[in-house]
Amino acid sequence: MALYPVIADLFDRHGDEMYGEDVTQRQHALQCAHWARQEEAPDRLVLAALLHDIGHMVSDLPEDAAHHGNDDLHEDLGDVWLRQYYDADITDPIRLHVAAKRYLTAVDEEYLEKLSAASQLSLKLQGGPMSPEEIEEFRKEPHFEWAVRLRRWDDRGKDTDFTPPGLESYEDLINREIRA
Repeated sequence: MALYPVIADLFDRHGDEMYGEDVTQRQHALQCAHWARQEEAPDRLVLAALLHDIGHMVSDLPEDAAHHGNDDLHEDLGDVWLRQYYDADITDPIRLHVAAKRYLTAVDEEYLEKLSAASQLSLKLQGGPMSPEEIEEFRKEPHFEWAVRLRRWDDRGKDTDFTPPGLESYEDLINREIRA
């Protein structure tokens, strides 16, 4: 099966949409994947970085849902949609990348200050910093460390002046990692 045409179609239809940040969905996804590659992350984590916000693209909610007080639960939508094709080591970091933001705001005093305004707004809708009990549960997740790495690239992937390689540079990876 070749999934790349399906992913490319989603990017063609929704990749130029904004989602509260100053970059488009496409720019953000490609920047996140670029930073993952730069850090020589495993291919499966690079793919998770590329597709971590696909839930925004398969959602029926408007781009600015957070500004209207709605958490679009894009991490869950993306996880459910991608589990049709990929294993948990790709989908879990995607499902957990919002939780990773909540985790980092709880364990790193400086992290909250570094978040973009849109991420700070969505953090409030997503439950704010984790409680000690939530931190303990999060650390039990099999892919929590990958989710934290993904979250850091998510925060970095909002540069309006940076254009990384295009989606076509990930075609082989998108198709190769499909569950047998």
